[in-house]
Amino acid sequence: MKRLLSLASLLTLAAVLHAAPEAFKIDPTHSSVGFSIRHFFSKVPGSFAKFEGVIHYDGANPEASSVEATVDVTTVDTRSQKRDDHLRSKDFFTVEQFPTATFRSKSWKKTGENTFDVTGDMTIKGNAKEIVLHVTMLGMGPGMKPGSTISGWEARTTLQRADFGITGFDKVLGADVDLTLNIEAGL
Repeated sequence: MKRLLSLASLLTLAAVLHAAPEAFKIDPTHSSVGFSIRHFFSKVPGSFAKFEGVIHYDGANPEASSVEATVDVTTVDTRSQKRDDHLRSKDFFTVEQFPTATFRSKSWKKTGENTFDVTGDMTIKGNAKEIVLHVTMLGMGPGMKPGSTISGWEARTTLQRADFGITGFDKVLGADVDLTLNIEAGL
């Protein structure tokens, strides 16, 4: 019976890798969206608790893949309520007017066996800027439910906060924001 289930899982995975793009839904309970920014001389980390998205991955033709994601900016968390409230204010994210940030890919370029440069539009505070995510597919295989498939991804990039209208506190904060995404997504 175990061999039959393993064979079914392998056939499912083979079908995913060689079929039209499949829609892998991001699992926020097994994923994270994190950032860090220089504060004077050290880096302060943060994350966002709520986000969603779909990765349309085409194993036979990765360049035909795409991704769309939305982050609920109101859920920013730097482990300091006072700082988080300030980040939600007009000085930074202006969450009352712009509660979400989005990313929509425009192209995928294969850069290695399991690596890609994913170019797309990042929109924060109503400002859209083309960025490149450096993505690694960490793996793909059977999920916990029979017939399901999960995939693991890591993406990194550095944003210029001024590109998104976040310009204050220049003497205190760095211009660069390092963004790190650790994503599990499933069919």
